[in-house]
Amino acid sequence: MSAKPNSPVVHSPFVVRPIRVGAVNWIGIRTLYVKEVMRFLKVPVQTLFGPAMTATLFMMVFAVAVGERISLGNFDNFIQFLAPGLIMMAVLQNAFANTSSSLTSAKVQGNIVDLLMPPLGPNEIICALLGGTLTRGLLTALICVVTFSFFSAIILPPHFLIACGFLIAGSLAMGFAGVIAGISARKFDQLSAITSFVIQPLAFLSGTFYSVQRLPEPFDLIAQINPVFMVIDGFRYGMTGVADGNILVSAVVLTILNILLFICCYIILATGFRLKS
Repeated sequence: MSAKPNSPVVHSPFVVRPIRVGAVNWIGIRTLYVKEVMRFLKVPVQTLFGPAMTATLFMMVFAVAVGERISLGNFDNFIQFLAPGLIMMAVLQNAFANTSSSLTSAKVQGNIVDLLMPPLGPNEIICALLGGTLTRGLLTALICVVTFSFFSAIILPPHFLIACGFLIAGSLAMGFAGVIAGISARKFDQLSAITSFVIQPLAFLSGTFYSVQRLPEPFDLIAQINPVFMVIDGFRYGMTGVADGNILVSAVVLTILNILLFICCYIILATGFRLKS
């Protein structure tokens, strides 16, 4: 039976109405951010505790094998010198893996459309992805700091804000790099090649396990050009008060690098380069 023309229309309180999207889709950013965070929190042993365990093993091996038998110039305690480098190495590798694996898996599994169909612009997608990357990086750093405190490797940071600034700058840079790599790679084998031949060499040749001042010329200058060295050296300065390079120069270079990487990510997302292939 059809309803009477003059019958009042009853609106159910459970009806989901279309959401008005303003200049910035904050709801979309929050939803994608939560999705990214929950993605790595579902497997914390692999994404958080695994990297911390690897860094701890490095710490134990070098503490036993080297200990106090090495001279580091401005550094008196090798363990306290090593700890910030290992923390940042774990953070940077996780930051790169977070965005790169998220995009590559979405392309391989064919659900990249879930990222492209919602009303999200390139800026909003980058914001959400990098927000998840920062969260994973900070959690990894916190776990490493708590673990290393049992080795008396963590002291009261003399420049806590500087350490946090370089931690964030490094995580952002690797997150942007992960976006570029994740979109460029067509399968996980290509992504693994980028990790093995680009990311890991940059991390291991960045003064994590040694002071670049001990390198002969011109390798000491070449090592200081490495952006990963700048991140680790700046973070080490914030944690210990001593650095190998110029902290101000490193901060400026990392800021410019993050801006350039953001522009590259924006262009790639805006043009749709390899997003569906």
